[in-house]
Amino acid sequence: QVHLVESGGGLVQPGGSLRLSCAASARTFSGYAMGWFRQAPGKEREFVTTISWKGSITNYADSVKGRFTISRDNAKNTAYLQMNSLKSEDTAVYYCAVGRFGDRPSAYDYWGQGTQVTVSS
Repeated sequence: QVHLVESGGGLVQPGGSLRLSCAASARTFSGYAMGWFRQAPGKEREFVTTISWKGSITNYADSVKGRFTISRDNAKNTAYLQMNSLKSEDTAVYYCAVGRFGDRPSAYDYWGQGTQVTVSS
């Protein structure tokens, strides 16, 4: 059974940092790209970042470039999203996904349940 579990979300002040984790079953993780998307209330799900299976290729949305960093540890079947210099507009539910390398939700076959990130003073 496919299983992705995000963790690490929470409330943080503007300018602060959070690190999200996405733990996957080995069958889910192996050989696939990992992506992070987010969805704010009343808005469509949007691409944040993605990383290739071996971690050698990454891609970021312009809105997070230079502030967010994606990484993965294939030995632990876990992907990470380090978020620095957070802004109020980063507030959203963050989802990890597994699938083909790309910036569209349709490229990904499996999704986690999401973790809330709230940036507020």
